[in-house]
Amino acid sequence: MKRAMICGISGQDGAYLAKLLLNEGYEVIGTSRDAQMSSFHNLERLGIRHQITLESMALNDFRSVLQAITRYCPDEIYNLAGQSSVGLSFDQPVETLESISFGTLNLIEAIRFTAMPIKFYNACSSECFGNSVNEPADETTPFRPRSPYAVAKAAAFWEVSNYREAYGLFACSGILFNHESPLRPERFVTQKIVSAAYRISAGSSEKLHLGNMSIQRDWGWAPEYVMAMYLMLQQEQPDDYVIATGETHKLQDFVAETFACFHLDWSEHVVISQALMRPTDIMISKGNPQKAIQKLNWQAEYRLKDIVQMMALAYRA
Repeated sequence: MKRAMICGISGQDGAYLAKLLLNEGYEVIGTSRDAQMSSFHNLERLGIRHQITLESMALNDFRSVLQAITRYCPDEIYNLAGQSSVGLSFDQPVETLESISFGTLNLIEAIRFTAMPIKFYNACSSECFGNSVNEPADETTPFRPRSPYAVAKAAAFWEVSNYREAYGLFACSGILFNHESPLRPERFVTQKIVSAAYRISAGSSEKLHLGNMSIQRDWGWAPEYVMAMYLMLQQEQPDDYVIATGETHKLQDFVAETFACFHLDWSEHVVISQALMRPTDIMISKGNPQKAIQKLNWQAEYRLKDIVQMMALAYRA
């Protein structure tokens, strides 16, 4: 039985990945800064909480990381941990940099130090590309990060690349574009939109406050994207991959589709708020997943309308 360690198992991707790996016959170790105090609500929601061994591990503490890795000797490590909000990173830049770039460095350094044959996956982000104005971003597109979150993710990407080249580690980065699900917390705009539309449809008189609705994003379905993570570590050679649908839509399209699911006219319930505008924002984000399609045999099946409907359905259930 293979053993996988998921750092950041309490989040959306960690929960879906844990379910996938359990279905593949893995023993799953999930880490969190305080496994005794965390609720692991997403694992409970997927019905897998008691099938997973949970371990406390502080990614910014090399000793803690080393102890966890030597205790469990995993075959694969998936690093999904760290501060995950682009907006929050402007308010907490130090925490963002430390949790993402330092945490990633501690993991790969521990793998190098122990010389264990561990395959390592690093969660990178499309935010690293900045604006994709002309061509969809692929693995050769230069990084131009426009937030502290993106800066931290870019640093972690190059750490992984360096350790792969310098020490021969089987280390990959998945450069994932936006991917959503009912497990998203409400600090993410997609879940904020769906939950507000649901409450308004149930009689709430509230208004939904949003920032720039003309931004364009490539939105995918999270359970599909964790399959791409898994496939990266099943290859003969480590490499980096862009994971995306290849389609972009305006935030306004997401809003309109969501409110339509609840039989509402979005224009009657949405207010544009200047307070929600970011200091720097990505206007257009679009990805080219051709390498993943060709080498991983992975391709996104669900598109914007499907994603909105599945997220809305979770509120009706």
